[in-house]
Amino acid sequence: MADLEKAATPSQGGNGDAAAGGTSGGVVASAVRRWRSLDFLDRSGSALRGGGWAFALLSFLLMACNEHGDWMQFDRYEEYRYIVAIGLLAFVYTTLQLVRLAVRLTGGQDLELKTGLLFDFAGDQVTAYLLMSALSAAIPITNRMRQGADNVFTDSSAASISMAFLAFVCLALSALISGLQAGQADVHLRISAGLRGKKTY
Repeated sequence: MADLEKAATPSQGGNGDAAAGGTSGGVVASAVRRWRSLDFLDRSGSALRGGGWAFALLSFLLMACNEHGDWMQFDRYEEYRYIVAIGLLAFVYTTLQLVRLAVRLTGGQDLELKTGLLFDFAGDQVTAYLLMSALSAAIPITNRMRQGADNVFTDSSAASISMAFLAFVCLALSALISGLQAGQADVHLRISAGLRGKKTY
């Protein structure tokens, strides 16, 4: 009987180790899933800023080149000068963000994680607001012009406004992602530290 009890003792210890190992493995698997989710958000935000970069550039170029003589000169209208300025601003901002992405991908030094996420959120939000303000100012005058004359000038103006709207959509969605990432920055740091500790161990 005593022999049976002794034989049972190692078995119980083995089961305890297996349970502990299973729990540890489950925690690591959960951390890896969360890491992949955060990484997907980061890639999505970068892709949206890339789209914003392209649309802002198109909006700027379409309006800046919209010069056809007489009244068909964009610089004669304050609303169009405004959309050119904001399109250029959005282009410069998204270019800087893409440069930051390139620095991170090449292993260079970027802003501290939480500071960078807050900068992304504020920059995306402010730039998206300015784009919406610019296209909202340009739409009424373009509609009035098209009622009297529908020509290459008004078509180019409408195209520029459409590109500004698409840039706004990209940066507004990017701002939502940046806000979500900023709210989860502490989780991101804990997961990173945990995974580094696991690899070291």
